[in-house]
Amino acid sequence: MTTKIADVIIPEVFNPYVIQRTMELSELYQSGILSTGEEFDRLASSSSHVVNMPFWNDLTGEDEVLTDQGALTPGKITAGQDIAVILRRGRAWGANDLAAALAGDDPMLVIGDLVADYWRRRMQAALISILKGVFAAPTMATNLHDISANTGDAAKFTGATFIDALQKLGDAKEKLTAVVMHSAVEAALSKQNLIQTIQPSENMPQIKTYMGKRVIVDDSCPVDTTNGVFTTFIFAQGAIGYGNGNPVGFVPTETDRDSLAGEDYLITRKTFILHPRGVKYVGAPNPSNTELENGTNWERVYEPKAIRMVAFIHKI
Repeated sequence: MTTKIADVIIPEVFNPYVIQRTMELSELYQSGILSTGEEFDRLASSSSHVVNMPFWNDLTGEDEVLTDQGALTPGKITAGQDIAVILRRGRAWGANDLAAALAGDDPMLVIGDLVADYWRRRMQAALISILKGVFAAPTMATNLHDISANTGDAAKFTGATFIDALQKLGDAKEKLTAVVMHSAVEAALSKQNLIQTIQPSENMPQIKTYMGKRVIVDDSCPVDTTNGVFTTFIFAQGAIGYGNGNPVGFVPTETDRDSLAGEDYLITRKTFILHPRGVKYVGAPNPSNTELENGTNWERVYEPKAIRMVAFIHKI
């Protein structure tokens, strides 16, 4: 009698473990860029393709001088609406792909780690596609710092040009705490001894920082290899809302077997939200990563300073 995938995968145990492990492995989550909570999980569990998130705009208008000659003029508060798209994705594997994993001491743990790491990579790829689309939207030009057309050092990632990028948020720039960059950018900064490595505590892994901001290296960041132009993203805490959904009738994990072929299968599905707060999605439902990269599918609804992120386009 041989061990089948169904013998080691118990969905009620496996699903929560994979979700937890995915977040543990995610540098985006550990850095605080992703904000989670029951509300986003609830929204991601909706049966619709998009979810509306109304919000109140800040109060505006000049104050008035008090006088006994007349009454104050009442102002009003206005509302806006943010819209997040629910992403639905899936992936299946055959037993042969997991043969090495099943040889481990704890097959379920090994498979769980492989699946969690896979979804961490795929969700990070989806987020980069979202960012490409968001910063391609005309309404997001206020949060975009593009120096790639300049010459010499004026076109390069330097301390001075990085500070200029932070300044896109004005007096809210101190909220920016993390930077996602291509490995070639990180390598160029490391050669100049500008990347610091710190150990938060004895039991935590080392993290890299630049000008006090956590560095996350991801080669899916946009790069134009012909012209040597890179895009680096700078974030504040909680810039991206993240929710794991479990809609009615949704089956996140199941196993199957083709007895005639002697093949075992592991099927996983994800329903989730990765939403840049303050930039509503206006495209078609259930988009692919390519569709997420289309700037016409996004529209800014918050004030620029409240968006909590900046795109920095530069050379090295």
